[in-house]
Amino acid sequence: MPVRVVACTQITPCKRQSPNRKNVMQEFSAKLLRSEVVHTGRVFTTVRDQITLPNGKQATLDIVRHPTSVILLPMPDSTHLVLVRQYRYAIARWIWELPAGNVEPGENLETAARRECHEEIGQIPQHIEHIADLYPAPGYSDELMVFFRLVGLAMPSRVADRDEDEILEPQAFTLTDVKRLFDQGEIVDLKTALGIKLLFAS
Repeated sequence: MPVRVVACTQITPCKRQSPNRKNVMQEFSAKLLRSEVVHTGRVFTTVRDQITLPNGKQATLDIVRHPTSVILLPMPDSTHLVLVRQYRYAIARWIWELPAGNVEPGENLETAARRECHEEIGQIPQHIEHIADLYPAPGYSDELMVFFRLVGLAMPSRVADRDEDEILEPQAFTLTDVKRLFDQGEIVDLKTALGIKLLFAS
């Protein structure tokens, strides 16, 4: 089917509001009428919420309640980035990813970043730099991904425990090789692709 091209003159412009008139839709959030837990898993919970939307209409939504996660960009030096090769059962393949993990209850973000770095690549960062806070799927999940650049990596005095389902192979790549992997479509994980973009943009 051919793409229909619409001239700019055919688009009806939005009416400009008076500076003294507030946007009513922005003043109100949704109102929860009823919530039901439909699944409780090891990592996340799914709830079915009946709500009244800001426009007054009612809706039923399935929402994934997911802990905040930390996404790590560990850099042994200014020209290298550590990725982990990990088997993902859901897509039945090995992929390259940035180290990442969930923030545990009562844990602050930087502590979580250090812990996950220790667990996944076996090193501890001396310095942590916050890059961005992003929601990967706000249409159905409340997960917040917090991106950190980690530098000054040092070997710890002990080996960290890993989750039982984690099979990880960390490897340091030059930034040139990371860009090549990205450009050739070898990076298929969304958070990793986004983290690499953020790194090269900074």
